[in-house]
Order: sequence, then structure tokens, then C-alpha cells
Amino acid sequence: MQALLDAIAQMPLPTDAQRIFHGRGGLHPGCEHWVLDAYPPVWVLTSFLPADADTDAQLATIGAALAQRWEILAPGQPLNWVFQCRNEALRTQGRTETRLMAGSVPEPHVVTEQGARYRVHVLRGQNHGLFLDMAEGRRWVREYAAARCDDRYGLKVLNLFAYTCAFSVVALQAGAKSVVNVDMGHGAIATGQQNHQLNGLTAGASFLAHDIFSSWGKITRSGPYGLVIVDPPSYQKGSFVATKDYARLLRRLPDLLAPGGHALVCLNAPELGVDFLHEHMQAQAPELALVERLANPPAFADVDAQRALKVLVYRAPELP
Repeated sequence: MQALLDAIAQMPLPTDAQRIFHGRGGLHPGCEHWVLDAYPPVWVLTSFLPADADTDAQLATIGAALAQRWEILAPGQPLNWVFQCRNEALRTQGRTETRLMAGSVPEPHVVTEQGARYRVHVLRGQNHGLFLDMAEGRRWVREYAAARCDDRYGLKVLNLFAYTCAFSVVALQAGAKSVVNVDMGHGAIATGQQNHQLNGLTAGASFLAHDIFSSWGKITRSGPYGLVIVDPPSYQKGSFVATKDYARLLRRLPDLLAPGGHALVCLNAPELGVDFLHEHMQAQAPELALVERLANPPAFADVDAQRALKVLVYRAPELP
């Protein structure tokens, strides 16, 4: 646990939502189950091991370290922190154990990242409304949209598995003409609409709370798109299983993309390396050329790049 305590003792005052300590990356032996995130003004500590007889003592030690550092960073301000246990038994049941350890959580709880505002919920569920490891993906989308905001017909974006529509927010902020957000989660899409309102984005976005695999006709009619974002869950029973469903997505890309358009293809499955995406793309859409793999945020450094989040950029051919 010492590596986690050292990270707490050295951390700066966070303004944007961000990861502070990433034990899951395997670079801190003995701390592989610990993760610490900042969702200002709240800290979220996560353990991926079941609670045992030592857990309360460990939490007391971590809480004292947070309090000591917080008194230096924000003297006189209350410390707000949450503990969540996500051991495998709970995760397979879609459940978590979450405790408010000190202070309170704002309602609504709004955080910032790179100038955008997002609504989050750290006291319920495994996903808090903003995936912090995708920060560089959102940065890339912002830069891509900004570089194409003066295109003759404007940039049209398709955001598949949109979740709370963070990609849509940054694309529209950077000048995209339109974004079609598709996700079968009605609650996630509703939060996505709130995120657009939080950022003063009143036009340009559409929201489809549909099963993507049953909606290709409607999705295709709104295209072609200069950018298609594909960011599915790696495993969501009854919705998407990467090993059998990803190929079905990739074979649609050539028909969805405008000539010269780009696809941002994402996969967060430690058991599937980058070759999984390369091989499926070669089989399903060989005309798309790999441009680059985006680097993950430094806070998410991993002992094995194959296990870490994969975010790949592909490009469709220009017209002959």
C-alpha cells in the first residue's frame, strides 16, 4: 500500500477529473487492486479485491493520508471521499459496494475536463459517467473536429455506444456540424443530453436510444460521416461481446465513412491485445488504413501495453 500512500502525499490539487493512482497497471507491486480518482471535489478510492479483516484498517490509513494531504492543498475545506469495492464476485453480478467515507457528494455533481463539463454519479454503479482513461481520445476528437470545422459541408460525426456523449460534447465545442449519438441505455443518453445543456450546446446533436445492431438503416441514412467513433463495452451480456460482435461493427465502417473520413476504434479488454482489432479490421474493412494508436493518459501507464486501453485511428481512402 506504500506506493498509494506516496502518491497521495505528492499529488497536486486537481481541478479536472483525473486518475491519481493506477495500481491496475501493475507498476506498483502489492498495490494492483487499488485505484484513486479525483472527481473534484470528491476523491473516489476503488479496490478490486474483496473486503477482508484488514480492509477497515487500510481504509483508515488511506483516509488519514488523504486528510493530511487535503489540509495542505485546501486548508479548512472539507474532505469528501468515497470507497467502492469492485471484487470479481460483485462485478459478475453487476453490483458494487460503495461507501461515503467522509464529507458529502454534490448533487448534481459536475466535473470538468479540458474545458468541458460533465455530470457524474460516484455513489452508484460501476461507471461514474465519464471514463477517465479516454481523456486522450476526447482530446484527439476535439483537435480533429477543430481542424475540419471549415470544411465545405462541415464535419458529421457518428458516436456509437455513446454512453453519456462526452465525445459529442467535445466535437461540437470544436466546431463539428452535427453528431449522431447512439446508445441503447436510455439513462446514459439522458445524461448525455444534460451534458450538452451543461456546455451550452443547444443544436447539432441527435440522440438515439436504440440497439445499434437493429438501427443500421436509420444510422446509415444520416451519413456518410467524416468521423465514426466506435467505443463499445468489452462484455455486456445481452448487448455486446467483443469476441463475437466487434467484427459485425467493423464491416459497417466502409459504408458509414465519407471518402477520407476517419474512424476512432476503441477496446478496453485486458485479455484482447491490439492484434485483435488489427486482424478483424483487415478481415472486415481492409480498405481502411491504420493511422496511429493513441497514447493513454500518463496516469494509466501499464506494465503491458497489450492489456491497456486500445484507441486506434483508421482512415478511409479518398475518392479516386
